[in-house]
Amino acid sequence: MEYMVETDNITKKYDNFTAVNNVNLKIPRNSVYGILGPNGAGKTTLISMLCTILRPTSGTATVNGYNVVKNAKEVRQSIGIVFQSRALDDILTGREHLEMHASLYGVPSDIREKRIQEILDLIALGEKADEFTKTYSGGMKRRLEIGRGLVHHPKLLILDEPTLGLDPQTRENIWEYITKLNESEDITVLMTTHYMEEADQLCDEVAIINRGQIIKSDSPINLKRELKADTITIQVDKPDEFIEKVKTLDFVSKVFQDDSTIKLMVERGENLIPPLVSFANKNDIVVESIELQHPNLEDVFISYTGTKISEGR
Repeated sequence: MEYMVETDNITKKYDNFTAVNNVNLKIPRNSVYGILGPNGAGKTTLISMLCTILRPTSGTATVNGYNVVKNAKEVRQSIGIVFQSRALDDILTGREHLEMHASLYGVPSDIREKRIQEILDLIALGEKADEFTKTYSGGMKRRLEIGRGLVHHPKLLILDEPTLGLDPQTRENIWEYITKLNESEDITVLMTTHYMEEADQLCDEVAIINRGQIIKSDSPINLKRELKADTITIQVDKPDEFIEKVKTLDFVSKVFQDDSTIKLMVERGENLIPPLVSFANKNDIVVESIELQHPNLEDVFISYTGTKISEGR
């Protein structure tokens, strides 16, 4: 298999703090690959090393076959980047943004206009191309930033939290554009996110990063299958007492508490709702609510880290 990105124990340290710790990744060409983790887990630091903004403290990485330290220029020519923070000029039009980026990346003048129109069509901004970006909605601005990162035909598009701060409907629209460009542009997409459903829907493979280390990587479907557990979410009037007692049940593999909500990891949870309610009643504990969920990536993350993704450092 051909890989667009390969890292070998890549590490970034700041004095006594290790932001990225011996990370090994292999990202197949023409895939959508997700780095999944909480804020502060090391996602942006890792991305910054891959796109040559930061120099690794140790270890190595290649992008499109080029070493990120020895061949930094070739790496930069191979990638397009959409940063987490917005980077648009309100007094430029959408077309002017694309023209400026195409010029900076040396897109030949004889094909530049055609390429810009292709991008405008891809991101569905043709009708708004000659309007100032200060009039754009949040979703339109994000699409323009993605288009700008594509204008020079990169082999790898890096998206750092591409839908952060967008409303749910706009986020879903961005997901559609990411899927479409992966297919139509024959491009590898590497994205960071802490939205579980985003990684589940978009990514062929995800790597879970926590405290600077990759703790698990696989396809979303395999990660969920491997968990082999359903989650029963339950609220009771005596949570501390219930937790102590429920841990003694053979069919409960793990117990997590989030304020007044208790999550139980079990197998074949659809058969266990009545026994759990009966167990609580026998112990003079009132069940206020109970809900069954089959595994999702949030549950996978909890199973490996013991915390919800929002609780990361």
